Amino acid sequence: MKQINKIGVCEEAVFSRFFQSNVKVLRNYLLYKFGNEEQANDVSQEAFIKLWENCSDVPLEKAKGFIYKVANNATLNKIAHQKVVVAFAQKTNPTHQTNESPEFILEHEQFKTKLEKAIQNLTDAQRTAFLLNRIDEKKYSEIAEILDISVKAVEKRISGALSSLRVEIGNIK
Repeated sequence: MKQINKIGVCEEAVFSRFFQSNVKVLRNYLLYKFGNEEQANDVSQEAFIKLWENCSDVPLEKAKGFIYKVANNATLNKIAHQKVVVAFAQKTNPTHQTNESPEFILEHEQFKTKLEKAIQNLTDAQRTAFLLNRIDEKKYSEIAEILDISVKAVEKRISGALSSLRVEIGNIK
């Protein structure tokens, strides 16, 4: 019976369905955790390629955990490079014309900067859980499955993230 599971992942139709149902969530998870869209796309594709290359060794039941593990490891190997890219992107933010008042633009930019800094200052665990919930609209149980933790741990991470954000953002006009 174990052989049937191994062959199942190697079947193109099964792999294709698995890919279609998991690629977006994996990509968003990587995006929220590490903040780089291009890297999230690349690493999620690499994870599925690695799954395809090792399909005979990975049963279908463990394929989801496998792609998350591969993606996490690949991304952690690129963190030093990512920090350079993010720093460069922040320095070269292009300006644009708008009909808004200069005061509004200034307040908006200050709030945006404050919010981004506050989100960056969250722990990786808090930031990932918070963004999966708020941006991707994942339920706590779905986040728990993705992160391979309990629902209570997800609740604690999001609660901690909200508390930290309230403290750090503080008095906003």
